[in-house]
Amino acid sequence: MKLNILFRFRYLIQPISAIFFNLPFLAPCLRQVPVPVFNCYACPLASGACPIGTIQHFFVLKILPVYTIGVLGFIGALSGRFSCGFLCPFGYFQDWIYKIKSKKLFLPHKHFLTYIKYLSLLILVIIIPYITGEPWFSKLCPLGMIQAGIPLTIFDQSLQSLIGPLFYLKIIILVAVVVAGIVIERFWCRVICPLGAIFGLFNSTSLVKMKVNQQNCNDCGVCIKICPAHIDIHKEANSPECIRCLKCTSTCKNITLNLY
Repeated sequence: MKLNILFRFRYLIQPISAIFFNLPFLAPCLRQVPVPVFNCYACPLASGACPIGTIQHFFVLKILPVYTIGVLGFIGALSGRFSCGFLCPFGYFQDWIYKIKSKKLFLPHKHFLTYIKYLSLLILVIIIPYITGEPWFSKLCPLGMIQAGIPLTIFDQSLQSLIGPLFYLKIIILVAVVVAGIVIERFWCRVICPLGAIFGLFNSTSLVKMKVNQQNCNDCGVCIKICPAHIDIHKEANSPECIRCLKCTSTCKNITLNLY
């Protein structure tokens, strides 16, 4: 079954998803559920649990997060990184900041920087929290600053006295990520995001897959130019770097998203 029609509604799905995952009245139902997107749990508006924050929490307690791993494994096995391209609020934010006029940099999809997200997952999300007993990824998370750190500090004067070196370090990290996202498309998703690293492992085996009609493909390279990750689609249609935004399907009829 071809699912290309989804791309026509992406401009609607992304903002609706961003709103849905930040509706506080849903929190009583979803607060204990790890959502399939990168969204700050500390934000007062958050309706669901951040999966990365949940994983850290259990490793801080030195407990294997079986439930969260199961949920993420199920989502990954079903659709790979589809949620990165269609549902993630931070991904949606990156799409917007990349529209800012500036000099753009090309980052090949197999560049060594793209492997940092696996180190981010292994070291910052698992090993360091396990050793130190502190959720260091969340402490440094730039999205946490956007959704919680900065707003709470502005509106709650009692928190302003707690501002210290860590707060300023997080501001620096946030600025660096935003600037990088302006010049490199989907910088966070491609280079740092540990959730993307998890879902990417399922791209080649998920139920929903990208498919290329090799017989009709003339290797024109248009798909590479439009792809946020600059993937050579006709050679690596289900690369771990593919966020399944389906932009390539809008320019080439030989590329489809299929439900097998």
